[in-house]
Amino acid sequence: MTILVTGGAGYVGSHTVHYMIEKGYDIVVFDNLYMGHREAVHDKAAFVQGDLLNRDDIAAVFRDYPDIDGIVHFASHTMVGESMQKPWLYLRDNITAASNLLELATEHDVKRFVFSSTANLFDEPESMPIRADNKIIPGSPYGESKAMIERLLHWMDVIHDLKWCGLRYFNAAGAHPDGVIGEDHTPETHLIPITFQVALGQREQLTIFGDDYDTPDGTCVRDYVHVLDLAQAHVLALEAIKDGRSRQYNLGTGNGYSIKQLVDTAQQVSGKEIKHVIGDRRPGDPATLIADSTAIKEELGWAPQFDSLEKILETAWQWHSTHPEGYDS
Repeated sequence: MTILVTGGAGYVGSHTVHYMIEKGYDIVVFDNLYMGHREAVHDKAAFVQGDLLNRDDIAAVFRDYPDIDGIVHFASHTMVGESMQKPWLYLRDNITAASNLLELATEHDVKRFVFSSTANLFDEPESMPIRADNKIIPGSPYGESKAMIERLLHWMDVIHDLKWCGLRYFNAAGAHPDGVIGEDHTPETHLIPITFQVALGQREQLTIFGDDYDTPDGTCVRDYVHVLDLAQAHVLALEAIKDGRSRQYNLGTGNGYSIKQLVDTAQQVSGKEIKHVIGDRRPGDPATLIADSTAIKEELGWAPQFDSLEKILETAWQWHSTHPEGYDS
């Protein structure tokens, strides 16, 4: 079975590719390397550099790899804050890229599609932890783009019988325990890498965006889930939709940790002081996001192996301390 993984040179995508190859899948990675890294791609995966905004690039993949029978779609602009400043990168580019991919996929009779969605679908959750059947109210243009792509997938199911699974995950974190791949963005905007950059002396301090939220210590509370646990979920989802039913799941550990708790744990894991200051709130940041992952655990047997913040941060610190310049190290 050959699976096309878009964005497979990115952070979550590259970890999922490694996991899938260990499970015996044949993988074709498609990535424009805008945020991804060629070094992160498993050497047993075929690699195609191309852009989903260019239909000819996608058509060439299906021409060269006619046996593709499933797609895992990660490729996307993914930053909530940036989407509030540059909405058309999200409301235009993310949706156009997915539309192009789906059009070509249905033309080539692909029947399985796993979509990397987001918890940012739930800006005003009706319950906490957040169930997958919660009312969708996106919290930013980023979340809106993911919600619109889920609607595209709904219609591809109705019209073309393309079965899909949307995985709405919360904060991806950690790195591969073998230290080969990890998290590396330029510019870096994600909390855990920035926190460890402070620990390594690469940044003077960490800015915590707001300490006046309605949470126990005033800082945002998030559910952090390890990238390999996410990889496991993608494989389970890909296999599950063989039964002919599309579905959506929320992914997280079910444990919420505040930013201050994360900083304290990162100091313990690294043994380094992490200086931090309080800044203004960021537009689009909800106070609390915690997943209810009961459905995917009961239906697919998903079982996160990295079930504590300390375990997750230990793998992240191993990567950042041995690769202080990311893949350039």
